[in-house]
Amino acid sequence: MTFTLPAPIGAPAEDRGLPAGAPVPDGPDGPDPVTFAGRAATRLRQTDATLYELLDREAARQNNTLMMVAASSVADPSVLACGGSTLGNLTAEGYPGGRYHAGCGVADEIERLAIERACAAFGAQDAVVQPHSGSSANLAVLTALLSPGDTLLGLDLDCGGHLTHGSPASVSGRYYDAKGYRLTPEGLLDYDRIRELALAHRPKLIVCGASAYPRSIDFARFREIADETNAYLLADISHIAGLVAAGLHPSPIDHAHITTTSTYKQLYGPRGGLILLGRDARKAGPERGTLAGTMRRAVFPFTQGTPDLASVAAKARALDYVAGPDFAELAKRLADGAQAIAERLTERGMRLVTGGTDTHMVLIDLRGTGLTGDVAEEALESCGVIVNRNRVPGDTTPVRTTSGLRLGSNTLAARGMDRAAAAACADLVADVLDALRAGSGVLPAAARATARARVVELCARYPLPGYLS
Repeated sequence: MTFTLPAPIGAPAEDRGLPAGAPVPDGPDGPDPVTFAGRAATRLRQTDATLYELLDREAARQNNTLMMVAASSVADPSVLACGGSTLGNLTAEGYPGGRYHAGCGVADEIERLAIERACAAFGAQDAVVQPHSGSSANLAVLTALLSPGDTLLGLDLDCGGHLTHGSPASVSGRYYDAKGYRLTPEGLLDYDRIRELALAHRPKLIVCGASAYPRSIDFARFREIADETNAYLLADISHIAGLVAAGLHPSPIDHAHITTTSTYKQLYGPRGGLILLGRDARKAGPERGTLAGTMRRAVFPFTQGTPDLASVAAKARALDYVAGPDFAELAKRLADGAQAIAERLTERGMRLVTGGTDTHMVLIDLRGTGLTGDVAEEALESCGVIVNRNRVPGDTTPVRTTSGLRLGSNTLAARGMDRAAAAACADLVADVLDALRAGSGVLPAAARATARARVVELCARYPLPGYLS
């Protein structure tokens, strides 16, 4: 597969695919996307000062707070530039070489590039890059492989599963006969029990992967269970995709029939999703054609219409970075940072789900401390530390209250934080929670001020890369 590189800035019109002698925007320097982005920001400031000011405040907030939400990361400005590009003007239903609209030649090249880079990053045989989110990718897979009422087996939500893995709050739990598997008392996956449930319920689809499970997953064991019960296996790696791509977590690509991921968590890309296929890509699908073809049809026209080509370009940019050597260092830093956070919190007397982590994620179990997740989350936010409340296995509190906190190291790693800096962030969390407990759920003003000053210092020492001039 070959791709035509864009003409350099300043090239004549004919080298840009324009008629000879046609005017080239932006004068002698050509249509520089950076200049375009600057003009766009200026126009927004001039025409909608209220919205501009809100966006400016959000940028400042991100720069000056410690983002420790496990589901978040920070995209490189070049990714954001793609997402805000003129591709957003394009209507291009269909796939490269088979669009339902004219004028999609460049878009075809961009989407093919994104597919090539997705396959390279994960060692996949094929990829669908149009899903608008990880949830959209999951629902496309479900609707392609299941009929309403068919049985699926996934991890229960309070044990770390995702809404789209069969929760009754989601389409996945309302349109399908969703059965859940749970964790051991130690908070670990019980593969023997999962096998028993699969043999008893005979699901058509088994979902593995999680949104709040801090340990590595044995995808090969899941495939054995799926093959024994004649089920499809869907691996959702939205939270660990970066670790998988960097070789720091086992890959499901050739174990699962289908792998899905979001692109903004550990891939540091735009809001969006991917569907990836390994050795089963060319095998027969449930109806006609290959499994890869089934996945394409599942996205368009079955569950989505026009793709967001600007997002596809942003995915291509992020995936190029994922396949490079700098990303391997980043992934190692985020894994080391999570380990340092888990170790320091344990030293500080915090109870962690499973006792630690194999990923980027650390789950604090607040039961027995007198605190709830919502109170702890709010107190930490008031200090500039951003985490999210989360249910823990066996949690009996309401979903808006919770008995736990979920922490992640994605953005800390992007800031360049090493193990020592990550441990300092863990100390910050522990200090705030200790002060909160001492205040019977009210954080003293002095403790808040001290924590906030430490956050400002850490953010200044480790600024978001590329965000400050």
